[in-house]
Amino acid sequence: MTTLYAWNTPNGQKPAIMLEELGVPYDLVPINIERGEQTDPAFLKVNPNAKIPVLSDASVSLFESGAILLHLAEKHGRFLPDGGQSRADTLAWSFWQVGGLGPMIGQWGHFLMLDEKLPTAIERYLAETLRLFTVLEGRLAESAYLGGADYTIADMMVFPWARGGLIYLDRVAADRLPDLPHTRAWVAQIEARPAVKRAFAKLDAIADPHAA
Repeated sequence: MTTLYAWNTPNGQKPAIMLEELGVPYDLVPINIERGEQTDPAFLKVNPNAKIPVLSDASVSLFESGAILLHLAEKHGRFLPDGGQSRADTLAWSFWQVGGLGPMIGQWGHFLMLDEKLPTAIERYLAETLRLFTVLEGRLAESAYLGGADYTIADMMVFPWARGGLIYLDRVAADRLPDLPHTRAWVAQIEARPAVKRAFAKLDAIADPHAA
């Protein structure tokens, strides 16, 4: 049995989406990061870095969402092109999210929510977040998906952060947002996928077990 240790965050959403797209049965184990469960000794045995998500299957146990999606793509032979420019683009955009979009949105949100505001830090991370959204918009203006013509792990990696980032930006920084028609259309298209809906529903359920 495949086991996914996760919580309902963008990084937790990525492997859940991948598993649903693959149709792989899995056990979803909630790690409530709001209660600090990621630092429990039992969880530290599966990830000494105290972060979700973690994937355990018959052959391996691994952490870091990018590593998990790459492992699943290679294991099942799906959502990662075999070679050429499409594979290069898929890997590049996947790591672009890991090193750029996710951390920048996360840091912006962190400093924005502090009781003691640090305007320089807020502006630094907001400006970089907006720049990265402009980069994403440019890619999606010329390509249906991040890796090229087909839906890949790159889209699954970037989508949760782009979706969450746009929701937050629309709420608190709408006056700074450029036009992002291609990005918004791409987000809506992926959000409508049945596998994505299933992943979100399962993660919503563990985050709020009393939800309808």
